[in-house]
Amino acid sequence: MSDEAGKYHEEDAIGKTYDAGIARRLLKYLRPYWKTAVAALILTLLTNILIATQPLFTKVAVDEHITPKRTEGLWLFAFMFFGVFLLRFVFSYVQEVLLNTVGQRVMFDIRTELFTKLQRQEVAYFDNYPVGRTMTRLTSDVDALNELFTSGVIDVLGDLVVIFAIIGLMFWMDWKLAIISLVTVPLLFTATNWFRKHARVGFDKVRTRNARLNAFLQEYISGAQTVQLFNAEDTAKARFRKINDDYRRANIETIYYYAIFYPLVDLIGAVGIAVVIFAFGAETLSGFSAAGSALTVGILASFIQYSLQLFQPIRDLSDKFNVFQAAVVASHRIFILLDREIEITSPETPARTGRAAGRIEFKNVWFAYKGEDWVLRDVSFKVEPGESIALVGHTGSGKTTVTNLLMRFYDVQRGSILLDGVDVREWDLKSLRSNFAVVLQDVFLFSGTVADNIRLGNKAIDDHRIRWAAGEVMADRFIRKLDGGYDFEVRERGAGLSVGEKQLISFARALAFDPKLLILDEATSSIDTETEQLIQLAVDRVMEDRTSMVVAHRLSTIQRCDRIIVMHHGEIREIGSHAELLAERGLYWRLYQLQYSGEKLHISEPGLGDPSPTRDLIA
Repeated sequence: MSDEAGKYHEEDAIGKTYDAGIARRLLKYLRPYWKTAVAALILTLLTNILIATQPLFTKVAVDEHITPKRTEGLWLFAFMFFGVFLLRFVFSYVQEVLLNTVGQRVMFDIRTELFTKLQRQEVAYFDNYPVGRTMTRLTSDVDALNELFTSGVIDVLGDLVVIFAIIGLMFWMDWKLAIISLVTVPLLFTATNWFRKHARVGFDKVRTRNARLNAFLQEYISGAQTVQLFNAEDTAKARFRKINDDYRRANIETIYYYAIFYPLVDLIGAVGIAVVIFAFGAETLSGFSAAGSALTVGILASFIQYSLQLFQPIRDLSDKFNVFQAAVVASHRIFILLDREIEITSPETPARTGRAAGRIEFKNVWFAYKGEDWVLRDVSFKVEPGESIALVGHTGSGKTTVTNLLMRFYDVQRGSILLDGVDVREWDLKSLRSNFAVVLQDVFLFSGTVADNIRLGNKAIDDHRIRWAAGEVMADRFIRKLDGGYDFEVRERGAGLSVGEKQLISFARALAFDPKLLILDEATSSIDTETEQLIQLAVDRVMEDRTSMVVAHRLSTIQRCDRIIVMHHGEIREIGSHAELLAERGLYWRLYQLQYSGEKLHISEPGLGDPSPTRDLIA
């Protein structure tokens, strides 16, 4: 289980970074849909202009119909008023549909780009970054950008149109009263600026805590069985409580600023209306107005409406600023991932493509996952086409690392790895890996049918080949008994299937893909003896006419390999057949004795040196 304390320094740093170029970069995602976005912008402007005309209808209704008690033209006026609201409804509906269409398409494009990038990332990326944080990039961060595109930039322009239209109409009706109405605007801008600064900090905290929470949940839900096995529920609960409490407090801090800001805006608005009413009364009593005639009740009513309308878009602008801030933070996180250089790539001009013959050579290979903490030290060996090689050694001796380097999940720091005489770094990456099939101890099955898990999306593998492969490795026996057979729906990670059944499906998958090189990594270490015998038949079938590398602790699975390589602390200690290594009476012989003879070890036996390798071998 990872330590959350030091893992998220990058999250904290992102929230403090703002780049003016982010907006320009985001605009490129709008370019394919610019016509739709422009149409939505035009409708937004028209809708907000219609909103700004509503108080004028109030003025006309009061001054020309209600006060003089005139009914002439009242029906036409009512029809026009209804028409304005109807147009506003239609424009708003179409604008909302267009904006959300653009937003969803942009989200689709960004998520696709992110997922494509993740699929091409080298394995080392997933070693260093929690899955939960990566999921946050694809979900919460992309959603933040959706808010920007659907209720951000275009709505801001609409709010600005409303503000300038309202101010212009107020000055057109009575400039003195308009100036008085705007007295409280500086107070509103001061409050908005205060809210903007503090809410931004709070929002950054919420984003950071949310990423931590997602990473923790993914890790502990995936490891729920281990937590329960070791009775670590209380410890997990305590750690979750702390992370969850940090997230709660960050949200409450943000809510605090909202709780102050909105009532404060309403209070400032009420003060503004009171000032307008007072000024109207004083102006009316003096009998003088800006136009040289007395102010009317209709003007007062429209000014009160305009004052209320003026505060709404200004308040909305503060919300939109928070949407923008959230989008900037999310954009930084997304672009950091998109801009991350992929270290394992195909050369521009590959020296080799296509199907390999299967000749492998390690030449003085040194490799470390971090710095110079060497996992492999000067490893050299050759494997001829069709030959089967077993790798034996204690946990951490470098067995699996050898296979990962061969498939170029990582690149070596020193030396070279050759496939058919060509450095794997000079192979086309897709062609290189298409020559391999891997069967792991922990078989990963995807949600979908059994047939889909064997085919893995390769349309070249038809149903006939799937059934043939399953039959060859003895998987057909249990598959036919499943409800639906090959159409049986496999649950997440193969839940409901036994370890042996999942292993047989993975062998069928390997055979269906017809690889030239086969890697078996502890493929029989978690199954019973009876199932192992069945799987051993599958192993023998899959290994026919293929270069094979077998990583195993159980010596029963490797005795028939052509050669066995014994590794210790990243170095090759012994190479030979099963019989040859037993005759040498070295590390391999000692391991064989431990597994099958139960003999007691004499750690001072001459020639064996430090007895720790024996203990390491059985670790």
